[in-house]
Amino acid sequence: MKGIILAGGTGSRLMPLTKITNKHLLPVYNKPMIYYPLQTLVDAGIKDIMLVSGKGFAGHFVELLGSGKALGARITYEVQEEAGGIAQALGLARQWAGDEKLMVILGDNIFDDNISKAVEDFKKQPGGAKIFLKSVEDPKRFGVPQLSGDKIVQIEEKPAVPKSDYAVTGLYMYDSQVWNVIDDLVPSGRGELEITDVNNFYVQQGTMSYEILENNWTDAGTFDSLLRASNHVYKMEQDK
Repeated sequence: MKGIILAGGTGSRLMPLTKITNKHLLPVYNKPMIYYPLQTLVDAGIKDIMLVSGKGFAGHFVELLGSGKALGARITYEVQEEAGGIAQALGLARQWAGDEKLMVILGDNIFDDNISKAVEDFKKQPGGAKIFLKSVEDPKRFGVPQLSGDKIVQIEEKPAVPKSDYAVTGLYMYDSQVWNVIDDLVPSGRGELEITDVNNFYVQQGTMSYEILENNWTDAGTFDSLLRASNHVYKMEQDK
């Protein structure tokens, strides 16, 4: 199973911090942001990793992470030439990943949970996809699942009236169908290929499974969430 970290985007919500660097290189307490999703993959036993970044700062990731050996990984790099959405960035890994199952993680997401068991469960899953949910106070900011028993009925992106208080976090597992799904996507109103559309394909196919995270999760893509993430990591370090 291979891992993909998506670290593109303009970081516009963090300007002017992101005027001269990629947001995923900003500090979250005592480490660059990108270290956290990378560690999530490594801790789950996924060592063969592709990092997709935007042009302009790609060399900074190479300088910081190198081959990945020091962090217990083997890192390959790919450049997203222009902003085209999460699904478009994921599509750049197609040739590298081949027919293997994938774990995809957004570069500004920070997870406390160790997901190694979920990885092993997904390896045994005949096909399809798996996502990770977390109860949040502001689900309107996220993709929100509508649940019926142990099934997801639909995922709505940033709904005005959320059908649950769960957010779809930036951690996804897919089988190799995902490449054909991306090929068939139509750009959204934002002109991007949306990861929610990818997830809804698997929901409609009936092959989407999910797990609810027990511990802390946050993104770090806004000033408030970046501060929240830094404060949380600081507290975790003090409690060790």
